[in-house]
Amino acid sequence: MREAFSIITAVFVIIIMATVAGFIVSLSGKMVQSTTVQFQREQSMLLAKSYTEYAILAVTGNEHNSSNCLNSIHGDYGIYSIDVNISYIANTATTLDASCANVLSTSVTTPNSPLNIIVDVDVSYPILDHPVDPAPRMHYRRRSLQKI
Repeated sequence: MREAFSIITAVFVIIIMATVAGFIVSLSGKMVQSTTVQFQREQSMLLAKSYTEYAILAVTGNEHNSSNCLNSIHGDYGIYSIDVNISYIANTATTLDASCANVLSTSVTTPNSPLNIIVDVDVSYPILDHPVDPAPRMHYRRRSLQKI
């Protein structure tokens, strides 16, 4: 009778330990997935900020009084795809050439108003832990207004 009781106890303890091990493995997998998602989002936020600053630098370095206006920038960084669209807020008669695209003319601007730009950055990336191939793409968008 004692031997049978010991076998039942051993089987019961093994089942409990297997259940606990399963919960630990499941929790560990969820933590890894959460960390991966958080890393990708933080990386996309940093890329958006970097490309915003790059767009501002490119606009200030570009001769925007000619017909050579900078309207968009595209970049790839590993699995990340970055698209930057630049819109100008200015008095088109005095600040920019009329042939420039993305000029938002407004009654708020005057001939003495500085040039302003709206920088729209879209960072897209695939979800690494998604089971479907090809994985759907996530987007992080950032819009900023900058006085030039």
